[in-house]
Amino acid sequence: MKPETREKLMGVSVATLCSALYKRGLRNQTIQDVRPVARKGRNMVGPAYTLRYMPAREDRNPMTIFRDPKHPQRVAIEECPEGSVLVMDSRKDARAASAGDILITRLMARGGAGVVTDGGFRDSMVIGELDIPAYHSRPSSPTNLTLHEAIDLNVPIGCGDVAVFPGDIVVGDDDSVIIIPAGIADEIADEAVEMTAYEDFVVERVKDGATIIGLYPATDERNLELFAAWRQANGR
Repeated sequence: MKPETREKLMGVSVATLCSALYKRGLRNQTIQDVRPVARKGRNMVGPAYTLRYMPAREDRNPMTIFRDPKHPQRVAIEECPEGSVLVMDSRKDARAASAGDILITRLMARGGAGVVTDGGFRDSMVIGELDIPAYHSRPSSPTNLTLHEAIDLNVPIGCGDVAVFPGDIVVGDDDSVIIIPAGIADEIADEAVEMTAYEDFVVERVKDGATIIGLYPATDERNLELFAAWRQANGR
């Protein structure tokens, strides 16, 4: 991802990105039933590195399996590239944890940009205090081994009913997480920046008592003239 694209995506909301993607016919890019473990006040932005879980089977998933240095969950934490977001397909099942605070701390120490699961995290209160954006469905204490087997690394997955391909751009804010196909990330970032500027102008106008008719959307040419003057005055 271009550094300038990352910078632009750091300053726009998931809601605005939803609208930009919808204009291109992409209606199902927001990961469902996933929310921040704790709000960070900044966006999470990075390419997706994926981990897929499947239903666990007892003969394959005793506690001793974690001694295997090739265990996919452990390998994912150690191989997720710096600046990337670890996205986990946990089958939308938070009855067993996708990871805990020790693994997420290691991911943070290695420079991971964030972590997302459509399942749950154990030690979620501790994870919330870490300096890394983390998103899950809800807290979950049981080890993943009770229900989930980590089986595939960096393959196409489904997370919260959204298709996620390795390298797709993941953006999370204090509300939710969205997936941007890598091939259109630059243009989506550009459009979202423009949309955000206009929306900020609209909010100011509405707070000053303006009607939304003709303003949002901008069907009254006078509002576009006012917006142009506002941009110039605010360096936007």
